[in-house]
Amino acid sequence: MTMKQYGLILGFSMLFSAALSTTLTYYLFRHWWIKEVEAYTEPAESNSYRPVLTDTRSNVWAAPEDFVAISERVTSSVVNVQVFDGVSPLGGGSGVVLTSDGYIVTNYHVIEGATRIQVTLNDKRELAAKVIGSDPSTDLALLKVRSTGLRPVSFGDSDDVQIGEWALAIGNPFNLTSTVTAGIVSAKARNINILSGTYAIESFIQTDAAVNPGNSGGALVNDRGELIGINSAIMSEGGSYEGYSFAIPANLVSKVVSDLRDYGKVQRALLGVNIAEVNEFVARDLNLPNISGVLVRSVTPGSSAEEAGILPGDVILKVNGIRTNSVPELQEQVARFRPGDAITLEYVRAGKQYTKENILLKGLAGN
Repeated sequence: MTMKQYGLILGFSMLFSAALSTTLTYYLFRHWWIKEVEAYTEPAESNSYRPVLTDTRSNVWAAPEDFVAISERVTSSVVNVQVFDGVSPLGGGSGVVLTSDGYIVTNYHVIEGATRIQVTLNDKRELAAKVIGSDPSTDLALLKVRSTGLRPVSFGDSDDVQIGEWALAIGNPFNLTSTVTAGIVSAKARNINILSGTYAIESFIQTDAAVNPGNSGGALVNDRGELIGINSAIMSEGGSYEGYSFAIPANLVSKVVSDLRDYGKVQRALLGVNIAEVNEFVARDLNLPNISGVLVRSVTPGSSAEEAGILPGDVILKVNGIRTNSVPELQEQVARFRPGDAITLEYVRAGKQYTKENILLKGLAGN
């Protein structure tokens, strides 16, 4: 064989390999990305994932040294959740221990459709779990296992989370137990339109921590090891599950699981307003000093908002002193309350700022 022939054969082989690689990459991207967007997170079969070598990052960030201690502490509060329909496995995800006597929070989409749920603790004990309650509108579910001496996670204040701060995602991707990844908080109050229903609440914390199938229901913690969110979804445009991930804020989680534990279902409070974002044009038309707040488009007759004197055209700035600069932020703040709770609103009307206290919130039934 001449060198010229050898070169042609080698060139053809390289071209064929590149084409095959591109085809496989395209197939895997479509298969996994579409599945993730439609189903949020659905763990891969145990034999469907093969680890691959990746290039070393050229830029290495300096992480706080206490990540080691945080990881060791929090992984003991994160469990593996496997769900079954009879004897047939449906998939699985992660969960976070809330109490020493066995209450565990996970995502609703992890346990949806299950007739049997098995939880594997960090010490490898396997326990049967029952569903105490679930809330599809926030993608949360509360489980209970019969055990004592479990290590509950410590809650942080998700309102205090700052864009740019460190965050750790802890879960069981691809059934790889106690996996820890790190990133930063990229944004807050993200709505990515993945939850259905009239009263769906999406106000996600967005991070760039690597979250994969099986991480759903796992913990997102700050650099003090405090829970700031429950990982729920990802958005990946590269097909490698290293895009952005989204977590339900811990303050909302706390309220929902408390309702599920005490009542078996969420006690949803409503303000009774149809709202929209404030943009440059709205701010100019309403003579607002800056582009902030949430615009009231209409008020539901007989609602808490109507009884409080809120009018279409008002711009709500704060709920109980917490700024609401987007629709998801206002929805999240109201969703933390139960019917009968009283709140304070700060709003702008015709260029003047007002404060209305003791607004009694109503429930879905209007009481």
